[in-house]
Parts: sequence; structure tokens; C-alpha cells
Amino acid sequence: MLIININEAKAHLSRLVEDAAQGKSFVIAKAGKPMVKVTQLGEEDCSKFKRLGFMAGEISVPDDFDTMESDKLISLFNGKKL
Repeated sequence: MLIININEAKAHLSRLVEDAAQGKSFVIAKAGKPMVKVTQLGEEDCSKFKRLGFMAGEISVPDDFDTMESDKLISLFNGKKL
């Protein structure tokens, strides 16, 4: 398995991540001591990170959200104190 010094890993991170995504695992070492192993995520690992809609049903947005307090906002932009 490929062992890469941490400084080299920082310099070539994009390429190394692409390689790992293709299944070419590697180890990052600091001062010659292996610290972490970088490997490709499996399908089950990726499904754990889906966050879109994670608060569905928990919050609500008012129908007038895009116009709320618009009169105050326009006044402030025109330099008027409220």
C-alpha cells in the first residue's frame, strides 16, 4: 500500500482523493509514522450523509416570507429611522 508523507498529501490532495475514490487506498504518515488510511467509501457509507430535507416537518416558512417587513426594509434603505 502506498504511504505518503503528510506534506506531500497536502500538496497533492485532489489527485489523491480521486485515486482513493477509484479504489486506490493509501496511508498518510507524519514523520514516517502511519497516521490514517484513506479508502473509497462504499454505497452504504454514502447513504449516511444525505442531509437534504433532514428537518422536514420540523420547521415552517410563512407564506409571506419574501415580503415580511418589506416596508421597514425599504425605509431603512431610504435612510429613514424607524
